[in-house]
Amino acid sequence: MATVLIADDHPLFREALRGAVGRVLPEARLLEADSVDRLEDLVASEPDADLLLLDLNMPGARGFSALVHLRAQYPELPVVVVSAREEPAVMRRALDHGAMGFIPKSADPATLREALSRILEGERWAPPQARTAAAAAAEEHEAARRLAELTPQQFRVLQMLGEGLLNKQIAYELEVSEATIKAHMTAILRKLGASNRTQAVLIASRLALDPRPDAPFLE
Repeated sequence: MATVLIADDHPLFREALRGAVGRVLPEARLLEADSVDRLEDLVASEPDADLLLLDLNMPGARGFSALVHLRAQYPELPVVVVSAREEPAVMRRALDHGAMGFIPKSADPATLREALSRILEGERWAPPQARTAAAAAAEEHEAARRLAELTPQQFRVLQMLGEGLLNKQIAYELEVSEATIKAHMTAILRKLGASNRTQAVLIASRLALDPRPDAPFLE
């Protein structure tokens, strides 16, 4: 019995995906998450899942950062991006960052079934225009490589940092001491090659759907 994880914060679209997957895999176990934090817990509890359908825009996800992080933590889990952002460049970047496929949210049921069937057979699938788009920039790949080195807790801290939270606020949200957050920050700066919090956020922003071209990189 296949296990398919669905990560999207919109209940109606999760329902649509459940229906599409159910038609392709009638016996599949379907498990859902509506945020990156819940998805982390779900993937950790289902290490042998057969497929993850991942929305790019949901709480805790900043562009391709969640995709990059999950691919680093669970390299055997096939991830398919399902997104309303349908620009060819966005599709190509998702594939460049390790997605097995890209399914636009506007896809009709027949296309959705075809895409899922081919992906579950081990093929990559994306709309034809994804193949003609320019590849992700070298600086973006470097940002992804560095972000992939973060532990799950460090990744959470970085995401909260990008939301503008202070160490004290992050500590409260994660129910740890402020000293623990400071230790995480030290490790994050080292792994990202950043000298301060602002640089760390700018480096991570290269993985946003609309990346910051001025993000610094330090040798």
